[in-house]
Amino acid sequence: MTPYPSSKSQKFAIRDADLKLFTVLWNQCQGQSTPAIHLWMADWLEHAWVTKRRRLLLMAFRSSGKSTMVGIFAAWLLYRNPDLRILVLAADFTLAKKMVRNVKRIIERHPLTKKMKPAKADQWASDRFSVKRTMVLRDPSMIAKGVSSNITGSRADIVICDDVEVPNTCDTMEKRSELRERLAEIPYVLADGSGMQLYVGTPHTYFTIYADAPRQEIGEEQSFLHGFHNVKIPVLDKAGECVWPERYGDEQIEEMKRQTGPNKFASQMMLEPVNIAEGRLDVSKIQIYKHELDYAKELQTLFLGQTKLVSASAWWDPAFGSIKGDGSVLAVLFADGQGNAYVHRLEYIKTRALDDTDEATQQCRIVAAIAKELMLPSLTLETNGIGKFLPAILRNELAKAKAPCAVKEFSNSRPKDLRILEAFDAVLAAKRLFIHKAVLQTPFMVEMREWRPKSAQGRSRSSDDGLDAVAGALSQQPARIERLYSSGGHSWMGNAKAHKANTDFKI
Repeated sequence: MTPYPSSKSQKFAIRDADLKLFTVLWNQCQGQSTPAIHLWMADWLEHAWVTKRRRLLLMAFRSSGKSTMVGIFAAWLLYRNPDLRILVLAADFTLAKKMVRNVKRIIERHPLTKKMKPAKADQWASDRFSVKRTMVLRDPSMIAKGVSSNITGSRADIVICDDVEVPNTCDTMEKRSELRERLAEIPYVLADGSGMQLYVGTPHTYFTIYADAPRQEIGEEQSFLHGFHNVKIPVLDKAGECVWPERYGDEQIEEMKRQTGPNKFASQMMLEPVNIAEGRLDVSKIQIYKHELDYAKELQTLFLGQTKLVSASAWWDPAFGSIKGDGSVLAVLFADGQGNAYVHRLEYIKTRALDDTDEATQQCRIVAAIAKELMLPSLTLETNGIGKFLPAILRNELAKAKAPCAVKEFSNSRPKDLRILEAFDAVLAAKRLFIHKAVLQTPFMVEMREWRPKSAQGRSRSSDDGLDAVAGALSQQPARIERLYSSGGHSWMGNAKAHKANTDFKI
C-alpha cells in the first residue's frame, strides 16, 4: 500500500485532497495514526457526498470516534466548498457546541485549511463561525444548536444530527414523541429541500429513531429514517471479531459486558435497539395471536381458533380526567385448559365532552358494550378512590345493554409494583401469555418494555396503567395444570365418578 505523503513533502492545490488523505494529514499533525475503521468511515462519507446521497445514517459503537470523523468530514466539506452552511443538532447545546469547537480547531491547524480562518474575531465564536468565502450569506459556515432549541428561520446546506437520541431525550413516550416532532422540522431548514441530513449515533431504546423497521406499538407505518442510506458498525463483526482490535482486546470486551450488563452492551456496542435500562419484564416471551372469539352455540363454548376457552376475567381500573396522570383501562383476558392466558382486549377508555352525559356514565357505557360484545360472565371493578360510586352506575348500564355480566367490587391496598411482578413473572417464565394483535396498537407493549420496579428507577416512571389492569385480570384467573393422567389411570387425588342411585323402591 502506498503511504500517504506528509504535508512537508507534498504541496496540494486547494480542494484537491480526498477525505481519507485529509484525515491522515490531520492525524499526523496531532502525532496520531489513523485506524482502519476511520478510513472506512471516511470512504463511506465521501462516497455518499460524491454520489449525491443526501439522507444518511451512520451508526457506530460507543467511543468508535464517529463524531470525531464527522467533524473532520465537516471541515473537509468546507475545505472543498467554503460557501456551505452546516447546522449541528445534538441532544443539548453543549454537545453540539463541542463538535463546532472541534471543527474550528481543525480549520485553524490543518495544513490545508489554515488560510480559511477569517480576520474578524466576531466571525470565530465558540458556538458558530464563518470561514473566508466567496458569497455573502446571512447564516454562518457552522452553527451549534440543541435539538430542543428554536431553529425556525435558520437555513443550512447540511444538518448533522450528532447523538440527538440519548436517555434524556428518549426514556419516555412523551420525550420520544417530542424528539420526533423536533427532527421533523429539519427539511424546512435545508436550502431548497436538497441539502444533506446526516444522523450519527447509537440506539438507546427499542423505539429508537434509528430503527430499520417501523414500531407498530407507537403507530409507525414506516421507520422514522425510512429511505436513509445507512451503515451500521458494531464493535464485533458477524464472526465475533473486534473491528478495532488495536483498541479493544478480547479481555476488554468481556470486561465491558460484565460491567455494563447485556442490555447496555447490546445497545451501545452492538447497536441493537433495546432499552439501556434493564427491563424487568421479558417481552420476548410473549406470543401473538390473531384469532377472534367464536361462540359455538350448540356446545355453549367459546373458541379462539381451535382452542377451547374455559374461563374469562376482566379488570377495570377507572380514572377520570387527568387525576395523577392515571388512565382508565379495561383489560379482558381469557384462558384455556392448559393454563395459557390470552389478553384479548385492552381498552384505554376515552370519553367525549357531551352536554347530556357525564363522564362516569360514558365510561360505564363503554365498559358495558365491551362486556356484551365479549360475552363476559363477570368483571372486577377496582373501587379505590373514585371507583366507589361506579358499581351502581355500571350495573345500570349493563342492564340497559342487556349484558348478563356480574360486577365484582375490589379494593386494592397492595403496592402496584408487587401486583405487577406477581401477576406477570410466572406466566411469562412459562411462555403462557398470549397477546391479541390488536393489543399491539395500544401503549401496552411500550409499558412492558420500559417497566421497572419503582425502587430500580431514579426518575419518574412511564405510564403503567395497562400493565396494572392486565395484572388485575391475571390475578382473577384460577391456576390450571394440564391433566397428566387418563380417567382410567392411577391418580394420587383419585377420580370422582358419576353414580346413579336405585330409587325404585316399593312402599
